[in-house]
Amino acid sequence: MNDGACNGEDPEIFYPLSFKGGPSMLQIDDAKTICRSCPSRRSCLDWALKVGDDAGILGGTTPDERKAMHRREVRQRQREGRPEAVEAHSGP
Repeated sequence: MNDGACNGEDPEIFYPLSFKGGPSMLQIDDAKTICRSCPSRRSCLDWALKVGDDAGILGGTTPDERKAMHRREVRQRQREGRPEAVEAHSGP
């Protein structure tokens, strides 16, 4: 993460108090703007998906967006008949 665009930024921007409306939406947009230019975005997102992180903006995504990605991956593996387990995800 040393090469991340977030390096040197106030970490609070990536952890809004809420992900539902209001001023938090501006904070989320600001964090995602930083992530869009980040050379580490994919590795950050991969890490967040692997560990099931359910807090903050990571890899340019919200916790709900990462949960949806995880669900899509599970469904895709099931459709393809791939028996390997998808790594555990702590969220619903």
